[in-house]
Amino acid sequence: MVRVPLTPDERERGARLGEILRGARGSRSMTDVAAAVGMPVETLRKIESGRVPTPAFFTVAALATELSLPLDELVAACRPASVARSA
Repeated sequence: MVRVPLTPDERERGARLGEILRGARGSRSMTDVAAAVGMPVETLRKIESGRVPTPAFFTVAALATELSLPLDELVAACRPASVARSA
């Protein structure tokens, strides 16, 4: 299977998602949050660093629930600048 390269907007969205998740995690450890949602800590590390810019929906939903982030606000905050300007 050949992966389609990510667009700059997709990379930007992934970086923004990581920033938001790191901020919401606050003083909680990555290990604590990853264990609470049932994922490897390395997966959370990759999402927070932007190395996984397009995580699965249910992964994002589980993290949002654990970190008390409303999904609609998370989606709005992760919109690429080019989409937000045209909306």
